[in-house]
Amino acid sequence: MDAPLHSDDREAPPGNPHRARALRILRNVVLVLVGAIFAVWLVLFVTKGRFLKHSFERIATSMTERKVSVSGDFQLYFAPLRIKFVAEGLDVANPQWAKRPSFFAARRMEARIAPLSLLFGRRHFHSLDLTQGEADLEWDAAHRHNTWTFGSSGTGKPLEFPRIDRAAVSGTRIRYSDPQMPLTADLLVDPVVSTDARIGKAVAVRGTGTLRSTPFRVEARLLTPDATVNRGRNALEAHIRAANNVIDVSGTLPSIADVERVPLRARAQGRDLSELLGIIDVAIPQTRRYALKAQMVKDGETYRFTGMTGTFGQSDLSGRFTVTNAKRLRLDATLATRRLDIVDAAPFIGYNPDIVASKGAVAAAAATGAGAQRVLPDAALPVEAMQRFDAGLDWKVGVVRSRNVPVQDISLRLALEQGRLKLSPLTFSMARGDVSADLVFNTRQRPSAVSYDIRLSPTPMGRLLSGYGVAEAGTSGTIRGRIKLEGRGDTIHDSLATASGRLAFVMPQGTFWTRNVQLAELDLGTFASKMFEGKLKKPVEINCGLVAFTVRGGLAAADPILIDTSKNVITGRGGFSFDTEAVDLAIRADGKKFSLFSGQSPVGIHGHFAKPSLDIVSKQLVGRAGVGLGLAVVATPVAGLLAFVDVGDAKSAACGPVLAGATAAAQRTSRGKPRDDLGKADSRKK
Repeated sequence: MDAPLHSDDREAPPGNPHRARALRILRNVVLVLVGAIFAVWLVLFVTKGRFLKHSFERIATSMTERKVSVSGDFQLYFAPLRIKFVAEGLDVANPQWAKRPSFFAARRMEARIAPLSLLFGRRHFHSLDLTQGEADLEWDAAHRHNTWTFGSSGTGKPLEFPRIDRAAVSGTRIRYSDPQMPLTADLLVDPVVSTDARIGKAVAVRGTGTLRSTPFRVEARLLTPDATVNRGRNALEAHIRAANNVIDVSGTLPSIADVERVPLRARAQGRDLSELLGIIDVAIPQTRRYALKAQMVKDGETYRFTGMTGTFGQSDLSGRFTVTNAKRLRLDATLATRRLDIVDAAPFIGYNPDIVASKGAVAAAAATGAGAQRVLPDAALPVEAMQRFDAGLDWKVGVVRSRNVPVQDISLRLALEQGRLKLSPLTFSMARGDVSADLVFNTRQRPSAVSYDIRLSPTPMGRLLSGYGVAEAGTSGTIRGRIKLEGRGDTIHDSLATASGRLAFVMPQGTFWTRNVQLAELDLGTFASKMFEGKLKKPVEINCGLVAFTVRGGLAAADPILIDTSKNVITGRGGFSFDTEAVDLAIRADGKKFSLFSGQSPVGIHGHFAKPSLDIVSKQLVGRAGVGLGLAVVATPVAGLLAFVDVGDAKSAACGPVLAGATAAAQRTSRGKPRDDLGKADSRKK
């Protein structure tokens, strides 16, 4: 009997010969491919892929649309599963619009790269050794393309770094250029060594550059380099020195070169705020030492500074401002100052505040080029700068610290358009009175056309002149006035030295009392005692008064000086010159009734604005007052100046022309007759 068959002894079913053949072919193909890959790897590993140098240059040039070349050793192979890349004398060209020929160049670059990262997702470098690299980061003039975004189409993208596990970077320089600002910077990166994608310390950058035409030095640190290489938060801080200013900027950026719409903290300090804004071609008056801080946000062409606080000199400053760096630069600001030191306001009329603080106004005027004994500054308007940018300013000041004149509640609106500077309205309160002004400096005309229109509302004289010896107790008189002048010149002195117009100050009915004290070496008490009878044991009763001057060609002639009191009529002749600042006035008081004191000698005021003098003149010299300045004593009055100052509540017919600020020819006695004691002074040169 036969033994049973085991399963191993059973006959195998016949297989599919086509399937078996396909499997053999597939096996052979795989073996061939593996062999080929191994052969390629072996060849590349043995040869280091040096023979691929020209192929690499050709393919890289085609992909980047830039010329890519390697002048020295070249290696490209798997070692063993990572791509090893070595290039000596690597050079990647810039697009044609760039100013530098090369976007990137390196003496030697060695990297080990994850292969799949070249095809999918973010580039991943296992290691990078870079020696003497140079990168040119540049925007085009339209700020649409940059050198680090490859391809001829599309806009410039933010700068991004690959992930790098280990790095050693030495001798690397970076050049950044933005012609829109315009800004250039040449930076040197301190040596960097990282392990496991961690650098372990801040990366420092230092170098020099130019913003517009101003050179600067910069030191910056990337505080979070590990986060940066992992596309995290980029904490930066920069310290910049330029034109005697120190600027600190800090903040966190979404990418290393992207500052758009990112709030940054900015601090600036220096000896003169005008030097800081001068860097961007914005002209403002000089200041004393300043320190400011604000939040800065860049949004395209606009730089916004908000939450600004700080000081300049002994004054505080807060508010916000915006710089628009478009085809035409524009500055807009809304500012507030709680307390403004009067010395810090000196630059607004051309004085150097430091000289004013240490040596006084005369020395400050001399520093501007003014002659001896002059106080009007000769500092020229920055005409070229004013024609390069536009500006709008709203500035409010609470109180001005001043020893003699109480000023507060200043409100200033400024508009600069195409070289025409307008301050309107400029208002402030002074001794319970209000001043409003409209000032125009038009540099479109050469020399500049300048107009002044300053109006003083009724103001108590006691408080206004309390710092000059006028007693508040016993003085109930008020004063109001107007100054309206037009001239040509690029300095305050020149515009006034050529000015024509009128000045008039009116005193309605009231009382006036002085103390015998000095007013800039002009003894106001002695002057008053000569003008008013007695020893000033009681206030002087003023019916009405007018001190007015008609101005032609910078020469001001009294037109008229007339003060009517209960016992005297005070008149004056002469005038002054805005050009030489010389003063030549003769003032006399005639009693209305016989009095032992009604025969006082006339009082003369001579000298210059900076140092007037008071002396007694003979009656014969009264008629000659002002002749030395070239003032005529009889001439046709200026027409059209009636009601130059508002009449207000005047009731007296005799005081009507006085309170209207009318010229000498329009003045009348209390009986309505023309006055013959004033002259009709003119300011035309002889």
